[in-house]
Amino acid sequence: MIKKLTSIAVLTCWYGDYPWYFPYYVHSCGFNPTIDFYIITDNVDEIPYKPDNLIIVYKTLGEIKKMASGKFGFEVSLDYPFKLNDFKPAYNFLFPEIFKAYDYWGQCDLDIIYGDIRAFLTEEMLNSYEYLSMRPDYTTGCFSLYRNNEKMKTFFMRSKDFQFVLSDYESWCFDECSERGYEPLGIGKTIDEFETDIESFTHVVKAAEAKGEIKAHFDFILFEGFPGKIIFNNGKIIFANKIEGIMYHLIYFKKIRTNFRIPKKIPNNYRISSTKIYYGKI
Repeated sequence: MIKKLTSIAVLTCWYGDYPWYFPYYVHSCGFNPTIDFYIITDNVDEIPYKPDNLIIVYKTLGEIKKMASGKFGFEVSLDYPFKLNDFKPAYNFLFPEIFKAYDYWGQCDLDIIYGDIRAFLTEEMLNSYEYLSMRPDYTTGCFSLYRNNEKMKTFFMRSKDFQFVLSDYESWCFDECSERGYEPLGIGKTIDEFETDIESFTHVVKAAEAKGEIKAHFDFILFEGFPGKIIFNNGKIIFANKIEGIMYHLIYFKKIRTNFRIPKKIPNNYRISSTKIYYGKI
C-alpha cells in the first residue's frame, strides 16, 4: 500500500503585469506536481504552459483589504502590493478556504525557480516540524511552510507589534526580520543581536523555539545572490555540478538581468550565470 504524501499548498499575491522571470517560475512549478501553488491576483492574462498545480484566484487588492479589516477587527493598511509582505504569516488566517484541505500551508514569491522540493522537505521532516525556513538565520518570506493547525494559523499574533504593523502604511518586513534601515541580519548574527523597531516574525518563532513551544527547522537549503554555475536540469537546481538546492531565489539576479532571450516555452535544461540564462547542451 502506497502511503499518501503530506499535502502542501503555497500562496503568493501578485498585482499588475507578471514579471519577466515569471515563465521560469511557472515551468518549475510543473516539476513539483505533488505541491499546489496558488496565486491571488488581478491579472487576467492567459499563462502559457500553465501546469494544473498552478492555481489562479482572482481578487483585487481592495477586496483583500476590506476582508482583512473585517477579520482582524481593525482597519488594515494595504494600499500598495509590496505591503502584502507584512501579511504573509497571516495568509492562512486570511484565506482559510484555500488551505483547508492541506496538511501544510505556506507563503512564496514569484522570483523563484524551484528545484525538487520534496527531495528536501521529506515526509520525515514535515512530520517533525511545525515551521520550516529555507535559511538558518531568519524566517524566509520567499518560501516558508507552516503546519496547518490553529497554533500556526495565528502564530503571527504572538508579536506584540502585529496590529501596528498591519495597520501602518509603511512596509516593515514583518515576515522576515524587519531589517528596514539596518544592516541585513545575515549569517553570523542571531536575531537577539539584531536591532529592530518591531518584533518581527523571526523574533516570534526563534523565541518560541528556544522555549520549546514550537519545533522549527532553519537550514540553508536555497541558493541566492550571484553564485553563477547554476543548472536547471529536469526539475533539479544544481550548483557547480556538485550541490543541489531546493530553489534559486532571484532576489538580486532579477534586478540586473542583461539582454538574454526568454523562449516562448522554457526548456527542461538551462544554465544560469551571474548575469545571464543560457540554453542548449549543459
